[in-house]
Amino acid sequence: MAKIPHLPFRSKPVSREDFWRTVKRAVRHIPFIEEVVAAYYCAMDRKTPLRAKGIIFGALAYFIMPADAIPDILVLVGFTDDIAVLTAAIATVRAHITPAHRLAAKEALADNDVVVS
Repeated sequence: MAKIPHLPFRSKPVSREDFWRTVKRAVRHIPFIEEVVAAYYCAMDRKTPLRAKGIIFGALAYFIMPADAIPDILVLVGFTDDIAVLTAAIATVRAHITPAHRLAAKEALADNDVVVS
């Protein structure tokens, strides 16, 4: 069995708290944040194919990671690389994101006090 390499920039797995913290920071910068959250629910669905889950989790990990190509703390351009990665991932798996995933996203955003404009 192949050993999973240690990633020095991330000492713990990405948590649900990390995800929601990043969503709350990004909501004003990513116009399709509801679709991002729907993709998260798609990845958590047992019926979603493994390939689609891998694509979504890879994009979400990049979105959440504090160290990426353009740091998110840069006001005007911080989320541009995240937008590109998320757009490509969502376009690739769009057929697997169901109305139930979108409804769960809408409800979760409301439950987490995330206001989508």
